[in-house]
Amino acid sequence: MSRVGKLPIKLDAKTQVKIEAGQIVVKGPKGELKQAMHPHVSVNITPEEVTVAIKDATDKKQCALWGLYRNLINNMVIGVNEGFSKKLEIKGVGYKAQVAGNKLIMNLGYSHPIDFMLPTGITAAVEGNFITISGIDKQLVGEKAAQLRSLRLPEPYKGKGVKYDDEVIRRKAGKTAASK
Repeated sequence: MSRVGKLPIKLDAKTQVKIEAGQIVVKGPKGELKQAMHPHVSVNITPEEVTVAIKDATDKKQCALWGLYRNLINNMVIGVNEGFSKKLEIKGVGYKAQVAGNKLIMNLGYSHPIDFMLPTGITAAVEGNFITISGIDKQLVGEKAAQLRSLRLPEPYKGKGVKYDDEVIRRKAGKTAASK
């Protein structure tokens, strides 16, 4: 039995959840999200909450889908009400970023600036050496933040690069410290 799948998802008065053509649709003040439904998963919708159920509780794959779809729907409800954001830090001499429309222009120590296109639904804000990626789709926000980080991974000697705000980089000693 899935402990996560059993938990109900509480709904606000502003949030609408419905099933259309094999997809679950969640509408809220910030927008609308859709997710395809698996045939083994059923969703029960009431005005106050949403519950997820499966057909066979003894099958391990169905139990995994139970918890997965409960969390996917919960993330959709949170996203259309509050939204998600990831904060990245740029560290290095001459490293900087700026937003121009739906494009993020970054100088990360290469011979050329990097133009990073932001998809619809994702916004970026730059404050000093911090970049905040935000949107209503948790998966898309995390994916774009990971792609930004991969443009210049943080290195362990000086800590230069793009890292998550809460990420801790394990630092290594240089050559002079190793010989003493």
